[in-house]
Amino acid sequence: MRSRHLSFMVFCLGMLPLACSISRASDWTRFRGPNGSGVSEDSGPLPTTWSPTENLAWKVALPGPGSSSPIVVGDRVFITCWSGYGTSRDDRGEQSDLVRHLMCFDAKTGKVIWDSTVKAVLPEDDYRGMFAEHGYSSHSPVSDGDRVYVFFGKSGALAFDIDGKQLWQTSLGTDSDARGWGSASSPILYENLVIVTASAESNSMAALDKSTGKVVWQQKAPGFRATWGSPILVPVDDQRTDLVLGVPFEIWGVNPKTGGLKWFCEAMNTESYCSSVVAEDGIVYGMEGMGGGSIAVKVGGEDDVTKTNVVWSGRHANRIGTPVIHDGLIYFVSGKIANCVDAKTGDEIYRSRLEAPEGNSADSGGDRGFRGGQDYSSPVVADGKLHYVARNGDAYVLKLGREFEQLAVNRVPPDREDFSGTPAIDEGSLFIRSDKNLYRVSSAK
Repeated sequence: MRSRHLSFMVFCLGMLPLACSISRASDWTRFRGPNGSGVSEDSGPLPTTWSPTENLAWKVALPGPGSSSPIVVGDRVFITCWSGYGTSRDDRGEQSDLVRHLMCFDAKTGKVIWDSTVKAVLPEDDYRGMFAEHGYSSHSPVSDGDRVYVFFGKSGALAFDIDGKQLWQTSLGTDSDARGWGSASSPILYENLVIVTASAESNSMAALDKSTGKVVWQQKAPGFRATWGSPILVPVDDQRTDLVLGVPFEIWGVNPKTGGLKWFCEAMNTESYCSSVVAEDGIVYGMEGMGGGSIAVKVGGEDDVTKTNVVWSGRHANRIGTPVIHDGLIYFVSGKIANCVDAKTGDEIYRSRLEAPEGNSADSGGDRGFRGGQDYSSPVVADGKLHYVARNGDAYVLKLGREFEQLAVNRVPPDREDFSGTPAIDEGSLFIRSDKNLYRVSSAK
């Protein structure tokens, strides 16, 4: 395969049998839910307004901070966080005390079912600068209903059974990002594979056997070096599915069975790709913030498809969050500006400023002192509405459609907390995490 931005090195092991999944169709089993779309398949109604005294089903304290997003499988909620080092800029502590947590909660009550801990592989990145903006638990877990899989950067990819027992741990490199930004791409599942983008750790993407953790294939390329988004799976036809990822300067379509590059497309002129791509009806959409730019490209084809598969390109300016598509409209929030774009043409539908709550909006950051300029969460769609949580905890609810209408802005925490994870949706509930707490918002009793 040829591309002026990448040079693959490949090895493959034999494919192993497919594991059985017991997940419900409506479960929110990975970062941004079904295939990373951000659109809930749950038909249950969600509350439009909430507060500490309204529609807050429960709140539970976490043992440490994190920027990953919760997932929901059946009646359980899973989330990662860390403790022991780097929980405060003022008192970082010692790296030798750094511990990752994978936690399991009862979705109905918020009760902690189990808390599995993993000691860090050292040395780790120092807790400072831009790395401290998201920290040591930025990759969201993924589940097939029988197991939960996580990626902890230099500490590798790990599998746990549904009762919290660690089953395997596989290292995917211990390098560091040259800018000191760490990594954040979340693992996904395809057939019997756990696919992990180990960008900073080894400039690679790898597929691990779900049962054993053994590497089935691993692809290395310079383009992974500055990639923070998570890949998605996009059907091309009845016989082919492409694994699609946005990387600096390009969009890539990869064979998920082998890791081989199928196609690439020149995209936004950016040296880093922070968000994830999304797809609908065989079209992949990317909207990036580092340098700006947007693109719609049809999946499929071979090699360079820049001249054949680009539907439209534009200059829509996004930041860290990933857009969401619903009924032919693309929504994203950048710098407290809500944007709506026609997915077919790329034309701007609206660009409107979100109205903050009066008098009770907290500064972002919590005790760890985050900068206030970067919101990390992504919008999600359910029950005919768009939900978006800013980093300071202001939770916006917008009406879907071609006219901007803010239905509500809500707050749960009275104090400063950092909200960098994207909400999960299940059974008429929003599960929202901060650096201190996990919340369930629901009108159900």
